[in-house]
Amino acid sequence: MAEELDYYKVLGVERSATADEIKRAYKKVAIKYHPDRNPGDKEAEEKFKQAAEAYDVLRDPDKRARYDQFGAAGVNGQGGFGGFGGAGMDLNDIFANFGDIFEGMGFGGFGGFGGGRRSRPQYKGGDLRLKVKLTLAEISEGVTKKFKVRKNVECSECHGSGAAAGSHPETCPKCHGQGYVVRSQRSVFGMIQTQDVCPDCKGEGTIIKDKCHTCHGEGVIQGEEIVEINIPAGVAEGMVVNVPGKGHAAPRGGVPGNIQVLIEEEAHPDLIRDENDLIYNLLLTVSQATLGDSVEVPTIDGRVRIKIEPGTQPGTALRLRGKGLPVVQGYGYGKGDIVVNISVYIPETLSKNERKAFEQMKDSESLRPAVGIKEKIFKKFRTYFE
Repeated sequence: MAEELDYYKVLGVERSATADEIKRAYKKVAIKYHPDRNPGDKEAEEKFKQAAEAYDVLRDPDKRARYDQFGAAGVNGQGGFGGFGGAGMDLNDIFANFGDIFEGMGFGGFGGFGGGRRSRPQYKGGDLRLKVKLTLAEISEGVTKKFKVRKNVECSECHGSGAAAGSHPETCPKCHGQGYVVRSQRSVFGMIQTQDVCPDCKGEGTIIKDKCHTCHGEGVIQGEEIVEINIPAGVAEGMVVNVPGKGHAAPRGGVPGNIQVLIEEEAHPDLIRDENDLIYNLLLTVSQATLGDSVEVPTIDGRVRIKIEPGTQPGTALRLRGKGLPVVQGYGYGKGDIVVNISVYIPETLSKNERKAFEQMKDSESLRPAVGIKEKIFKKFRTYFE
């Protein structure tokens, strides 16, 4: 398993760094490993991508909070939770999203440093955002959900090219397929050449003379698709599962967008979630707490019987090891517990015979609190407010 990136270390900042400090740190790292300064250096390109991945998470307060709590799984997860999805990051995405970082530094879009070639634009489809409400049982095991989504899909008539049947995009005669034009201008320093996006093909290098009548040259049309999304076990309320490539199709064969699925939890009738533990409040009668008993408590996958020892005090917590929720994939192993909190019900009304029985026991020495039990009980209650 590949070692998980520490986004703070990637940018060289403390976990308490401010938004401005994070932005300055990213700019410094990104310029150092920019592809234009390191042509053909795959290691530098990888560090450039890692820096962008780290910045994309840490600049966003919500993503940063999830990362601080769950690690990379909180924002990447299975197939990507938010952000770029790590290994699927594309240089065009980085320049499209963070191009302002390099303004005034002499860089082109990609390959523009030192007069290098400018890359052709690559269209990207829009993202889709969905919500899904999960039960604790689904969260415990993981689940596959199907969604019927309306979105831009590839035009079946031209197969995404935008050109009418029997034709195809042609090389732009103005820029000869380069996507840019070079202009020469005389100055006191001699001839200066500048490189601009081709005004005819908008940087694509090709033009469509005979456009598809179905999509009007866009390569995409409105449609529907059934999408299956795998939700990994252990997800939590507020997490976002990112599914790469399942969003809107992009014009003329570009990169499709993603689907971002916001996780919501359905309240369980008996169990309360506390991270990976589940809490159950068990209410005993006075006789059960005094004499002991065998009682049933709920779990995610059924009920189990537990033993109540004689003399069990209110505030006692019993743990059912491994009966809680699993840790989300990519950020640890194992399962949480079910914590059974014991409370004792004191009857509000009594029959004549019941009252008489209690009055007979009122002065019994065995019913008086033992030495130290008062402090022990109060100590447990105090922890609830810390």
